[in-house]
Amino acid sequence: MDYPSWLWIPVTLWAAFAQTLRNATQRGLTSRLGTLGATLVRFLFGLPFALLWFWIVLEFTGESAPRPGAGFAAWVALGALSQIAATALLLRTMQERNFALGVAYSKTEVVQVALFAFVALGDRVSLAALLAIACATVGVLLLSPADKERPLRAMLSGWTGKPALLGLASGTAFAFAAVGYRGAALTFGNVSYLNAAATTLVAALMLQTVVLGGWLLARDPKVVAGVLREWRPSLFAGFMGAAASAGWFTAFAIEAAANVRTLGLVELIFSYVVSLKLFREKLSGLELGGMTLIALGIVIITLGR
Repeated sequence: MDYPSWLWIPVTLWAAFAQTLRNATQRGLTSRLGTLGATLVRFLFGLPFALLWFWIVLEFTGESAPRPGAGFAAWVALGALSQIAATALLLRTMQERNFALGVAYSKTEVVQVALFAFVALGDRVSLAALLAIACATVGVLLLSPADKERPLRAMLSGWTGKPALLGLASGTAFAFAAVGYRGAALTFGNVSYLNAAATTLVAALMLQTVVLGGWLLARDPKVVAGVLREWRPSLFAGFMGAAASAGWFTAFAIEAAANVRTLGLVELIFSYVVSLKLFREKLSGLELGGMTLIALGIVIITLGR
């Protein structure tokens, strides 16, 4: 199926917006279900919506369910298991600092995903993309220092703190997930990018639900029971999680993972709005400067194509 070269841009913007809403919902669930319980929500309650999306894609494209290519299972496993770890670490990070900054820590992935994607998939990064990644990364650094009075010193020393280490680990796991999902989508032959992305999404959510759900059933069944009791807010989190993942997976099937993840930093701006309006948290002038640099990086990655 032919598609315009810029299609990955609105798809990524949608994914970032949907992910912001999902993160906000999950944050509320974490206090009641714990980190792993809130993590399971996005997979368990997202799977039915992913299956519905898969059916819609098959109807829209007129294609049949594709046969995965060589290496598909390995790439999906890398993406799915890394995403479990990344989501749990992100939710744990949010408990250490406010909502917007918790998300910011995880966005150190943009540099990592560019490196990992180049090594594993041969994805090359243009000069414009490198400039965008640099601007966005500095923006994330400005958002991250724990000491607002001495931000430069905090940038150099603050990364050894617990919140920073959790956030960095989350970013690394998200980077592995992005590479794994793009690698899985690229294993398909003559199928549309929508079909490849939807198939990858369903396979990943199935694996994640079985692995994390099975582990929790064996180790702490009360958590699973609690997840089922919280089905009303969990349905919304699952829907937004599936919607976000559908966007990310589709963008990965079209465009290099580093470019997608750099543009995806617009989520930080969305998170600021949620943080300010929903949780009544405020960001300093330094943090707003970081937001500005991130926005600059987003403009460069969008217009520099």
